[in-house]
Order: sequence, then structure tokens, then C-alpha cells
Amino acid sequence: MIQLKRPHEIEGIRTSGKVLAECLLRLDEIIKEGVSTWDIDKFCYSFIKEHRGIPSCLGYCGYPNSACVSVNEVVIHGIPSKKKILNNGDIVSVDLCVTLDGYVSDSTRTYEVGNVSPEVHKLNVVTKKCLDLGIEAASKKGARILDVGSAVFKKAFTENGYGVVRDYAGHGVGFNIHEEPEVPNYVDKLLPNPRIKPGMVFAIEPMINMGTWRVKVLKDGWTVVTQDEKPACHWEHTVAMTDNGLEVLTLL
Repeated sequence: MIQLKRPHEIEGIRTSGKVLAECLLRLDEIIKEGVSTWDIDKFCYSFIKEHRGIPSCLGYCGYPNSACVSVNEVVIHGIPSKKKILNNGDIVSVDLCVTLDGYVSDSTRTYEVGNVSPEVHKLNVVTKKCLDLGIEAASKKGARILDVGSAVFKKAFTENGYGVVRDYAGHGVGFNIHEEPEVPNYVDKLLPNPRIKPGMVFAIEPMINMGTWRVKVLKDGWTVVTQDEKPACHWEHTVAMTDNGLEVLTLL
């Protein structure tokens, strides 16, 4: 069941989202060659706590850290480690959820470390564009959830030949990390396709691979990597449909 949010609840998610957005923005100063993914996680934990928030991922279904930090071929759920040091040319996504006063926001940004290859830079640019187009599709009058997937898939696969991850998707958010509806990045007529109504709050999150769309989970039970070990990219925003239209809640 989709849990529609009232205006004051959307305001709570918006406030949470601003803390999250500022944290991701501050990571521009942190993420560079020689930094460990553990360092990134510790910064996120401290920043969120300093702003009265709770890092929602910490302990969620047993997840051991505050942030998911995914490097190169890691699509999502990369576990931070002191041994994983960023190198020039790496691409790294940081996926964060923040709970503030009981309201949850979710956002991801992908960062380029030093001088990345033109191919990796293009993947990052296209994936961010997929997010923008997904938001644009969701904002149109009468839009349905699969309109998001249609926009993402067209840009990623049809126009650029990238793999669009199917095993994981965007989702409702606000009271919990994962809620209904599921927001896939592709279209299948067998998938649920509810109309986007005022009060719906959900995360749009394209996960786009340079090669195959197929992924696998490593033995740690969390880390999701591309099957062909080619780079992956991930961008995400929490959005809300209001009486005045669609609003991105994880922006400053």
C-alpha cells in the first residue's frame, strides 16, 4: 500500500533532505585520491549526527555502516573499508539515507576522482541526465510510475547502449527507507504502474552500467557488482508530488 504524506510530513522529509543534500555537497571536499571509503563513511556519520539526524542505513537489515560507498564496478551497497583507497580515475557513488525527527530522505551522487577516462565521464553525465529526465517525466500531468522508467531506459539504453539495472529499483520513502511504490528504471507491462498522486514521496534512482545490465551480489551479502566488471554509475533524489507539482526534496 502506498502511504500518502500530508503537507507537514512532506515538510519533515524536506528538512531531512536538506541535511542529506548538504552532506553530499560537502563530500566534494573529502573525496579525492588517497582517501579511503572508510574515511567517507566516517565523515557522513559525523555530519549527520552533528545536524541532529540519524544515518538510516546503519544497522538496517544488518548493514554495518552509515553510507554505501560504491567504487567503479560496484553498482550499489559498497561496504566502506579502511583498505579501499581511492585512486585517480575512479568513479565512486555515495548513497545516503537520513532520518530526522522520524522522517527519512534518500539520495545518491556519483563523484569522479581526479582525471577519469572520457568513457567514465560520459557514463556519469548520462546517468545524471537519466535522473533529470526521470524527474521530468514524473512531474508531467497524469504521469504514472513507469513513465519514469521509460525516460531513464530511453536515455541510457536506446540512445547510449548502456545496461540498465533491473534487479534493483527506486522506491517509496519518507516514513521508512523502503516503501511502496517500486520505481523501476525500465518498463515491463507486467509491473505495477500507479498514477503519481499528491502525497506520494519516492526515490528516483537510475543505476546504469557501462556494459551489461546484469549484476551479482558478492559473498558479503551486500556488495552488488556488474557481472562484466565494467564501471557502474548511480544518481538518486527523493521527490514529492504536491498540490503545486513535483518537488525534489534532496536539494539545498
